[in-house]
Amino acid sequence: MEIERKFLIKEIPDDLAQYPCHTIEQGYLCTEPVVRIRKQDDSCFLTYKGSGLMCREEYNLPLSMEAYLHLKPKTDGNLIAKKRYVIPAGCGLNIELDVFEAPFAPLVLAEVEFPDERTANAFAPPAWFGEEVTYNGKYHNSYLSTVQF
Repeated sequence: MEIERKFLIKEIPDDLAQYPCHTIEQGYLCTEPVVRIRKQDDSCFLTYKGSGLMCREEYNLPLSMEAYLHLKPKTDGNLIAKKRYVIPAGCGLNIELDVFEAPFAPLVLAEVEFPDERTANAFAPPAWFGEEVTYNGKYHNSYLSTVQF
């Protein structure tokens, strides 16, 4: 089960270079239900996500690079590329700050994943976070993959 809240960002922290950063490329084989392929740095995954906004099922299966490259041309819509910075948020939580590349730039989103709904509901976002968009499906990557430019 994935439990996460998602936020727009008012102000990007000045010290991003001090945090771990991952290069992510992902595409969608299906958006209902969500079936995604992702290359994160040198690792690849096939992911199934159930329905829901803050809480939903999620299963990740490892893919070889060859399998990822075979499936990549079969994805629908936009391929999504972004840099993900992992910023400690205290209490064992991390902020995953996604800085999107074209055609989605200058979109920047923060996601925080939680062990349970109680912890998610109690989370107080830092001042540099903007509007919460957890319940706005237009900020799901699967939706972004369908946007026409």
